Amino acid sequence: MTDAQGPRPSVRRHRDFLLLWGSQTVSETGSQITVLALPLAAVVLLDASAFQVGLLAAAETSAYLLVALPAGAVVDRVAKRRLMIGCDLALFLVIGSVPLAHAFGKLTLAQLFAVAVVSSVFSVFFSVAYQSYLPALLDRDQLLDGNGKLAASRSVAQIAGPGLGGGLVTLIGAAGAMAADALSFAASAGSLTAIRKREPRPARPGPGRRPALRSQIREGLGYVTRDPILRNSVAFNGTANFFVIMVESLGPVFLIRTLHLEEGLVGLLLALGAVGGVVGGVTAGYLARKVGSARISWIAMTLLSLPGLLIPLAGPGWRVLLFGFGWISWTFASTVAGISLTSYRQAVCPPDMLGRVSATARWINWGTLPLGAVAGGALAAAVGVRGTLWIAVTGGCCAGLWLFFSPLRGLRDIPLGELGPTPMGATP
Repeated sequence: MTDAQGPRPSVRRHRDFLLLWGSQTVSETGSQITVLALPLAAVVLLDASAFQVGLLAAAETSAYLLVALPAGAVVDRVAKRRLMIGCDLALFLVIGSVPLAHAFGKLTLAQLFAVAVVSSVFSVFFSVAYQSYLPALLDRDQLLDGNGKLAASRSVAQIAGPGLGGGLVTLIGAAGAMAADALSFAASAGSLTAIRKREPRPARPGPGRRPALRSQIREGLGYVTRDPILRNSVAFNGTANFFVIMVESLGPVFLIRTLHLEEGLVGLLLALGAVGGVVGGVTAGYLARKVGSARISWIAMTLLSLPGLLIPLAGPGWRVLLFGFGWISWTFASTVAGISLTSYRQAVCPPDMLGRVSATARWINWGTLPLGAVAGGALAAAVGVRGTLWIAVTGGCCAGLWLFFSPLRGLRDIPLGELGPTPMGATP
């Protein structure tokens, strides 16, 4: 796509996007350090039990079920860049309280639970805000490229973060690693502050005319359910995440207790999933141009994801590679599909609705994670770990049928603005 001045510049030369990208990358890496350092702090510093560590992990994702929907309504009411800076500074203080309390001998398990919950809340607000903020920086024909780079950096953080966290824990201890994470949020806030472009001001209703928060949440839900592409895409993501979390949570148990692998090799195999995400993020734009952004979304999740069925076939010796290959293919396919679908949502939603629509999508997409984890544990107790993995990979591959049986199957490219949901009160 071109304009009167010629082709759009690459996002690699877009100063403000690079600052947003850098902020997101630093913040994501810091968050991955916390994923490792927070439970280690509980175990090493406070001698927490396995059950307590499990509850701590649940607390770290609790906000997606609890506050994602109201977060979207709040994001639509305020300046998004300012909100992201505020979230980064809050996370700097909250995460930084752990090493500070440890230094004074005051660290408690209750504080770690509070840190997990509060940091989860601010992370939800940040993630909803930055996805809603991206269209204020980029033109519609740059969204695929921009989302691809953001997705790739998330996957890089998933690889580098735990390894960096492990190194920091070894060198300076769990509390020191938490201090490094806190500093990453300060760096992220500084990067966002340097962005020059000013986003459009949120519309301000007259006195007494601001709609109720509940009404705005309902509008976001209604927008998603009326648009067939949005409706099927969140159904796909929610279904896929329900089954993916089973593999993520039971994968270490399967590899250690069933295949009797060393812990280092287990970590390497699980990290391969992030490699698939990096490749997917880098190649998504190319595949969208060659195959079509609509076609590649459902092809990725109905065909390219099929090697994921190799995961439960893994065994001793060379067969352990089946787990890694299947995991890579699954994360690659889901990343490619997710980038196209996120770009559609950002392009077609009115700016004053994007926060609520993004939050609705995340509430459904990520809200299934704790449900899938509980279901996976129950299934593992009933049919065994390998049998549960078969259920999980089969269900995950079938999740792509939500995209196949949608308007995407009849399109080459996802419409970026030409189509949208039926207006409120109109007939489809």
